[in-house]
Amino acid sequence: MTPPRPRPQGSRFQANSIDPKALDLDARRVVKRLQRHGHEAYFVGGCVRDLLIGREPKDFDVATSASPSAIRRLFRNGRIIGRRFRLVHIYYGDRICETATFRREPEPRGKDDDLLIREDNEFGTAEEDSRRRDFTVNGLFLNPSTMEVIDYVDGLDDLRDRLLRTIGDPFRRLSEDPVRIMRAVKFATRLDFEIEDETWDAMCEVAPDLRRSAPPRVLEEILRLLRAGTGQGAFRMLWACGALNALLPDHADFIGDYRSHARDQSRESRHFFSLLEALDSRVAQGYEPSMALCMAVLYLPLVLDEMDPDAEDRMGTALDANWREVAWEMIEPLAQRARLSRKEFTRANRLIAMQPGFHKGTVLDPEEKGSRFSPLLFARNEEFDEALDLFGLSAQARGKGRDIFESWVARHRRAMSADEDEVEGEQRRLRKGTRRRRRRSKPKRRRSSE
Repeated sequence: MTPPRPRPQGSRFQANSIDPKALDLDARRVVKRLQRHGHEAYFVGGCVRDLLIGREPKDFDVATSASPSAIRRLFRNGRIIGRRFRLVHIYYGDRICETATFRREPEPRGKDDDLLIREDNEFGTAEEDSRRRDFTVNGLFLNPSTMEVIDYVDGLDDLRDRLLRTIGDPFRRLSEDPVRIMRAVKFATRLDFEIEDETWDAMCEVAPDLRRSAPPRVLEEILRLLRAGTGQGAFRMLWACGALNALLPDHADFIGDYRSHARDQSRESRHFFSLLEALDSRVAQGYEPSMALCMAVLYLPLVLDEMDPDAEDRMGTALDANWREVAWEMIEPLAQRARLSRKEFTRANRLIAMQPGFHKGTVLDPEEKGSRFSPLLFARNEEFDEALDLFGLSAQARGKGRDIFESWVARHRRAMSADEDEVEGEQRRLRKGTRRRRRRSKPKRRRSSE
């Protein structure tokens, strides 16, 4: 007779506050199949945290005692991914249930003082897996079959107190993966949690190590902060703990040293954070900014400052080519480090370079007659919608330009309803205006054969 499996320890309680209907059906199917084949399996991490505080999880992650190869054998729709952290993506249509094997703390590497984790494939128990995670509120397990929550790290107490605390020594935990600093900022601002003092002190100490983190991961976290609707608060926190110097040194130089009071902050920092506040406002209304728009929001204040100290008042005098060149030089280093696709990089560049166009064609004076700028064709540009969104955010941040924004909204409607003859007429006008007069070359005299 097979002896019964040892029952995992840890605090347990029935999650009566969680509605079973809120659980993802595909993720429940994954857990049940693993359990039927004798493996431990639970929901883990952010989905458990969100369910307990009444938020709708964006996704459901599964942790199990089964190895990646064992998971793959049970699910034909599964695919093993990753090197540093091998796990299985189980596909249900266009949705993915991420399933990972329980891990334990990596073995110490001799006398090496470097705590940065480069490989994380040492498997362990559920308790070991819980204790190696980042924050206590993310170390909770939920068994969807019994609706029982398992807590090895006192995460429930911190969840009730709305306190963000690392599991174990904060310096060690953050040094293992400095990107956890950005995750702490994300959770603190998005969930309105207070960061525990020792954890905050460790964040300030470890912040320079963010330079060693993989740039694609860093950019992904930056985009998540901008898309969460709490970008202003998040970037202020990154600024305060010194992380901004490591993540975006050009931006840190631009806004200057950290100042907690608005009256002590520079004009540049006020403009930068006002633009993030405007984006947060739109996100709160359901707006979903693209990667290109997020990048354009980040770099527009720097481009404005580089073009001219008074550029915000005289943007229409700048040439698009100049804006494009300056934006390219500023964004390209980050794009190369983070391996940003050329399509997204170029689109972000174009959104910034189009900003002077919104100040053209708005003053009916003699100089506008015969202009090479066509409001009609400008408003029919492929990137116009997002460029106008960027202009609207900038107008809101600066407190001026709202009337111009609304006039272009109306122009866009008219432009999209224009007939083909009108569009072709504008195209012919521009072609005629840009045609250069060529000097007629004198015909070469033929040498006489005589």
